Amino acid sequence: MSYTTRTTRTVRTFYSDGRGPPKVETKTYTYGDDSGGSSVNGGFNIGGGGRRFQIRVGGGGQDGSDQPNYSAPAFSQRPQVIGRASRKEKKDPFSGVINQSYDEIKKRCQEEGCLFEDPEFEAEDSSIFFSRAPPRPFEWKRPHEICDNPVFIADGASRFDVQQGELGDCWLLAAIASLTVNQRLFAKVVPPDQSFEDGYCGLFRFHFWRQGEWVEVVVDDRLPTYYGQLTFMHSVDKNEFWSALLEKAYAKLEGSYESLKGGSTCEAMVDFTGGVSEFFDLRKAPPNLFSIMLKASQRGSLMGCSIDADPNQLEARLSNGLVMGHAYSITSVLLMDIETPSMSGKIPMVRVRNPWGNEAEWKGRWSDQSREWSLIPDSQKESMGLTFDDDGEFWMSFDDFSKNFEKLEICNLGPDSLEEDELDGKKRWEGHTENGEWIPRVNAGGCRNYLDTFWTNPQYRVTLTDPDDDDDDDLCTMLVGVLQKDRRKKRKEGLDMLTIGYVIYKLGDENHGPLDVKFFKYNASCAKSPSFINLREVCGRHKLSPGTYVIIPSTFEPHQNGDYLLRIFTEKANETNELDEETGIIEEQEIPPPTDEEQEQEQALKASFRRVAGDDMEIDAYELRDILNAVFTKEGSVEFVFDGFSLDTTRSMVAMHDGDLSGKLGFDEFKVLWADLRRWKGVFKEYDRDRSGNLSSYELRSALHASGFRLSNRTFSALVMRYSSKNGNIEFGDFILCAIRMKTMLASFRNIDVDNSGHAAFDLDTFIQTVMYS
Repeated sequence: MSYTTRTTRTVRTFYSDGRGPPKVETKTYTYGDDSGGSSVNGGFNIGGGGRRFQIRVGGGGQDGSDQPNYSAPAFSQRPQVIGRASRKEKKDPFSGVINQSYDEIKKRCQEEGCLFEDPEFEAEDSSIFFSRAPPRPFEWKRPHEICDNPVFIADGASRFDVQQGELGDCWLLAAIASLTVNQRLFAKVVPPDQSFEDGYCGLFRFHFWRQGEWVEVVVDDRLPTYYGQLTFMHSVDKNEFWSALLEKAYAKLEGSYESLKGGSTCEAMVDFTGGVSEFFDLRKAPPNLFSIMLKASQRGSLMGCSIDADPNQLEARLSNGLVMGHAYSITSVLLMDIETPSMSGKIPMVRVRNPWGNEAEWKGRWSDQSREWSLIPDSQKESMGLTFDDDGEFWMSFDDFSKNFEKLEICNLGPDSLEEDELDGKKRWEGHTENGEWIPRVNAGGCRNYLDTFWTNPQYRVTLTDPDDDDDDDLCTMLVGVLQKDRRKKRKEGLDMLTIGYVIYKLGDENHGPLDVKFFKYNASCAKSPSFINLREVCGRHKLSPGTYVIIPSTFEPHQNGDYLLRIFTEKANETNELDEETGIIEEQEIPPPTDEEQEQEQALKASFRRVAGDDMEIDAYELRDILNAVFTKEGSVEFVFDGFSLDTTRSMVAMHDGDLSGKLGFDEFKVLWADLRRWKGVFKEYDRDRSGNLSSYELRSALHASGFRLSNRTFSALVMRYSSKNGNIEFGDFILCAIRMKTMLASFRNIDVDNSGHAAFDLDTFIQTVMYS
């Protein structure tokens, strides 16, 4: 980070690894923990069986004993080899944003007597636009250079403070207006203990929910201006700056101001609350929509609405006062008492706000100054906070609302949105999250249209136990959200939103293992996302009977890479976990009787073995290669193209049976090896349906399963990365090598894990021998 003194300009970098006071460097920007590894207490972590094994080498347990140390369960994401650099961490677009410390920066600024200049979001054109040059010269100014008496928040923050600038981010303004209605949430996002007076050093902080966790984003207070006026979001009061600084912090989180152009109100609502969003098409609204909105309002949820845009006109105004293609916020939902000489009862009402904050308001029934308000007692109007100013806010009956607006967005507050003492009597959802990644060639199977690969997608089991309290049909409400990570920030890399969705299936057996292609071929889904759509998050509300279900999040097209966050909200507690299996091997497998051709091959192999082995009846890897290739490359011996086993493969064949490190294979071991090869060749032929001599990575899992191997998702991902070609295919020789090494490693592990506990303690030499000689 760099600092500017009031008299001279000094460039320094302050960074911290979290273990002591900040360190200082010059002209070199370095952030975060540079320890270079993530091993724990000198141990190795090996993922498998849906858990993580930590193998202590060379020093026993933490307490000096010989017991192994065990680490915490692993997340269901791309496996990481412990102790090796992670490309994903290096490319994390948020690393610098997250690792800046507000307290450390403020302390250093005060010690140096300087104003903060943020090196992670510099005052230059690239922070505003990433796709083009700016249309006019912007000048970055601090608030005290714009006005004489700047304040952070003037007389409290309200939905009437914020006005839109030149940026097309009305969706963000609508979310901010909704946020100000809930002062507790607002204070969580915009800490109020900041000012331009006591302790001022040009530094401000904000909190956003980012993809599963709350993060603090710090910014300096230099803002883009043109002729001395703020260019983008600003407050009605010219000396109030919380809204402009909040927009800057959000732009920093997403990479630039331009990255904020165009979006969904719920996207920002989620980032302000950690909630899960729902979309409703009001032209196809469910019959209980008002009940959903009323309950959402009672839970403190944020809501927005809009009318589809006119393709021929930007933000076209309708005769009823509403604006097309424009984001509105919903600031209240209630049942209003009405009583006249001819009628009495309750009217469903909705209060809506236009973020422009001007006279562009609804002109129909219950609009400002309409005659309908004469039917409402003054006391009730006062309790509703009714005003008739040109402030962009207006009331509508629910009937008019649902007829004139077309889209409704609700952001339901999650368990981490409010603390227990902040609920104010509001109900709170029960929630569960799972992080994951769609990896091409591994688990990016696409939607149900692609049946052959759909089953490889990540699978999550959810058990619903108790129906909702107020549900007469004994059903459970479940909200499901699939959020794709980092896509808006990656626009500058040419990446846009993936088309994503999910499907839900009912399970008859709650202990069912991972579902294969046969399950999806013969079982229909019981629920699914409203659509597959290219939004950051796709969400749906489902009413399901108590039971066990499987949720399959996926992209629409297969072979697409992306990180995601799966979130599940229920009114009652639920049990959720990834559907996975433990890594292992089934030894007792029936081997089909040899064919006539295989019997001939076996006789030829025995004869070759005796001829080559000599008196000691042992052969090495070179001799084994020649013996096997003489048979396997013979015309007609296999039904696909095969150039023979490599020396590396035959070395692994020898190592599989060479416990005394002799480098030799005896005749009895050779017979066991031949039985394995015969079985694995038969499996390969079964799944190589086009006789190309290759398996796809999706077929590999089925082939290894048929060979007796049981693989966790993490282990399988590692195998695909190690043994597949650039185009995702696995040749016959690589398939055999993979099977050999899997069998060798599992046997070695099991020999150490005599209690079958899933944990093993190796000394360093044994560990290296096991890994390297395989």
